Amino acid sequence: MSTPRVSIQTADFDLGAEVAALRAADCRVGAVCSFVGTVRDRTNPMHVQEEGASPIFAMELEHYPGMTEKAIEAMIDQAFERFDIRAARVIHRVGPLKPLDQIVLVVVTSAHRGAAFQACEFLMDYLKTQAPFWKKESTPEGSRWVDARVSDDAALARWGIASGNAGPQE
Repeated sequence: MSTPRVSIQTADFDLGAEVAALRAADCRVGAVCSFVGTVRDRTNPMHVQEEGASPIFAMELEHYPGMTEKAIEAMIDQAFERFDIRAARVIHRVGPLKPLDQIVLVVVTSAHRGAAFQACEFLMDYLKTQAPFWKKESTPEGSRWVDARVSDDAALARWGIASGNAGPQE
């Protein structure tokens, strides 16, 4: 049985195991690029001052089961159309998370590093703006839903894709 390309889960993931599984499935892989996103630890007063943001004690991610997987599968299909890659895997966690927890994993394999780097970055930019996830942060002031950021839309725009998710707040 092959590893699914997309997994939405509450459980943590093992980067090494995920990379090993993709590499073992294809002897033509010459490059692996991965990205792991984590919950920043903004509970330390020194970091809050540096970032100019409120401490975040917890984060909760929600999604629409079925719809989210389908959207991410379509993103991976686009990566295969744009870049010469061998395989891709996206794991995104949902549910309650705390500082330093892993949130997302993107792993891409290819024959050469350039395609793997580009496809990994493309998928991450796409995930930040197009994947149907909702993020709520818990701060000392209470809980709040996080809005899309203009910088994420700009990152996606360099791939020729307009998002328009973020409002004029930034």
